[in-house]
Amino acid sequence: MNKDFLLFHKPFISEEEINEIVDTVRSGWLSMGPKTIRFEEEFTKYIGSNRSIAVNSWTAAGHLTLEAFGIERGDEVIVPTMTFPATAEIVCYLGAKPVMVDVSEDTLNISLEAIEKAITPKTKAIIPVHYGGQPCDMDEILDIAQKYNLRVMEDAAHALPATYKGKKVGSISEVTCFSFYATKTLSTGEGGMICTNNEDIADRCSIMRLHGINRNAWKRYSEEGSWYYEVVAPGYKYNFTDLQASLGLPQLKKVDFMWECRRKIARLYTEAFKDNGLIELHTIKPDRESSWHLYPIRLNLQKLKINRAQFIEELKNLNVGAGVHFMPVHQHMYYKNEFNLEDKNYPVASSIFPRLVSLPIYPGMSKEHVNKVINIVSDTLNKYKR
Repeated sequence: MNKDFLLFHKPFISEEEINEIVDTVRSGWLSMGPKTIRFEEEFTKYIGSNRSIAVNSWTAAGHLTLEAFGIERGDEVIVPTMTFPATAEIVCYLGAKPVMVDVSEDTLNISLEAIEKAITPKTKAIIPVHYGGQPCDMDEILDIAQKYNLRVMEDAAHALPATYKGKKVGSISEVTCFSFYATKTLSTGEGGMICTNNEDIADRCSIMRLHGINRNAWKRYSEEGSWYYEVVAPGYKYNFTDLQASLGLPQLKKVDFMWECRRKIARLYTEAFKDNGLIELHTIKPDRESSWHLYPIRLNLQKLKINRAQFIEELKNLNVGAGVHFMPVHQHMYYKNEFNLEDKNYPVASSIFPRLVSLPIYPGMSKEHVNKVINIVSDTLNKYKR
């Protein structure tokens, strides 16, 4: 590996996580156990929800939530097109229809106008996605949901820790689902969390995450456990493990520190790029704090002699990694063909996607790393300016 290459992302892992993993391995309790329960409890305290249910991915969290909502075949769920396909995929798991809608140009969060236009008698829920870590317009979304008697599940895969009007994301709506994937702001390699204030939802998700077993199945091999249990519903194998919790517990302790690191990097980027006419930055609204999971820029392609792919290749050749978030769901082959989706119905996402580039932003970056990104991006833009 080229030691001079600046990765797009690198998890912020210290000796504390390593020691916790070693302790778990030595304990002999590798799957879901006491550390998973402690991680759930500490996450609940941090977020301010009533309950947190740890699962093996965001996808599992979203699927369990929609199942607990009672989403079924023939129902419709509103999803923004600017998201990773898992947001739409979980709707399909239940035989329901993901209804893709466009996003707002300034933030790439779900468009309020598009939500209202998409509601039909079959609509049962809305999944707002906090793009890049900036919260959506939750007050307005919750008002729409109340008006039409719809459920809301926040997709907060990017949004730990983010705040909206002084409230932590995860404590605002009935249900919020987080991701702990390798590139996320808190990483357990793979993993997710359901945060809810609805005890019925919490109980259902807890049962369904582990085969539909009606009691604390993880305890059945412990000293205080019992061999006897019953399956009350055809559940899933979605449980979290103590190995994952061994990463999650120390990561949670430093989640605010890691956020402050990303926020400082974002401020340096913004100061460097805010007056550069060759790119555009996303709007950050004043009544909310982004988690800064992503730092997306938009290339002004009409002012450049190269396209987005060539721009990213130039950065790569100069030892800087970059990403793209995301190809709109309506452009993916399955969704485009299955639901007959066309770019013309998603003018904002379709026009902005070819211009999107995500820059590195993670706690392990030094100021020298940040300056390297700023200088290489600026020089590349100037080199290919029309």
